[in-house]
Amino acid sequence: MFAMAKLFDPWKLRGVTMRNRIGISPMCQYSSVDGFPNEWHLVHLGSRAVGGAGLIIAEASAVEPRGRISEADAGMYSDDHVEAWRPITSRIAEQGAAPAIQLAHAGRKAGWSKPWPEYKLLEIDKGGWTPVAPSPIAFNDKHPTPKEMSLDDIAQVQRAFTSAAERSVAAGFAMIELHAAHGYLLNSFLSPLSNRRTDSYGGSFDNRSRMLVEIVEGVRKVIPESMPLWVRLSCVDWEPDGWNIEDSVRLAARLKPLGVDVIDCSSGGNSATARIAVVPGYQVPFAEQIRREADIATAAVGLITEAQQAGAIIAEGQADAVLIARASLRDAYWPTRAAHELAAELPAPKQYRRAWI
Repeated sequence: MFAMAKLFDPWKLRGVTMRNRIGISPMCQYSSVDGFPNEWHLVHLGSRAVGGAGLIIAEASAVEPRGRISEADAGMYSDDHVEAWRPITSRIAEQGAAPAIQLAHAGRKAGWSKPWPEYKLLEIDKGGWTPVAPSPIAFNDKHPTPKEMSLDDIAQVQRAFTSAAERSVAAGFAMIELHAAHGYLLNSFLSPLSNRRTDSYGGSFDNRSRMLVEIVEGVRKVIPESMPLWVRLSCVDWEPDGWNIEDSVRLAARLKPLGVDVIDCSSGGNSATARIAVVPGYQVPFAEQIRREADIATAAVGLITEAQQAGAIIAEGQADAVLIARASLRDAYWPTRAAHELAAELPAPKQYRRAWI
């Protein structure tokens, strides 16, 4: 099993060493055009690297255009995107953090506008597109019925993930996370609530896991051995007949020998009727159980907002890293503040050192 660590201890994963156990969770900015990141992403992600986090995970970036949640999502589906990402990964690395990207496909939850001024489904004749999914089951009555994916569609998306991974390496990312959570495509293949297929990609646990397993195998083959690979899971559907924590433990144990290094433990998003008791650290027990029972490193996420709370998660062995999300939107320097509160050392950028004297 794993040795106990502290929040500000370095963490070596394959060929990458994070300066501490704090990561910035991927959060959509809805500020791209045709998948291209821009100055907003440079400042948003770069400032959080300056703020002291050890890992910066760029937002869910679509592996193909129809895999975007919204028209304003970031992407990695074109070779031209590589050049747009390079200044961003360079800025993150220059400030001492490891740049990572979350590769994603929105599946049946795709095809929306940006959230402002109003979040709404894009009509086909106004820039929208038909979403795809393992089965023709709409997420809710506001979402259209998706097109059931053929075996050719499945193979095409698998190739898209592999190509996006190759582009991510070329763009300077140090780590890759595959998004298999929150009701998006890979999560919807895993869950019996959204996957009613009767072929080799549906039915049994092994068949429902096949899509993700094959993508992991394909991605691991095209990225350097030294590059860590993460998978974000919705560890439970929060529904009686849905995906559960025992499924997640079983899947994590299956993914580890395929080259997955970390399970990023989230939950929910695949059922519009799920009832979730959202309290501080409510998903941490999933990270702890998967870490213990599947013998794989985990990251905890979800209402982790206080330094003492984050420090205890690491010190007590509940997870190997904590991911800060909305708290980092409120305070880009959350890690710096946490270091002061916990009396830990966190090197300041040379431009700011006079404030540490």
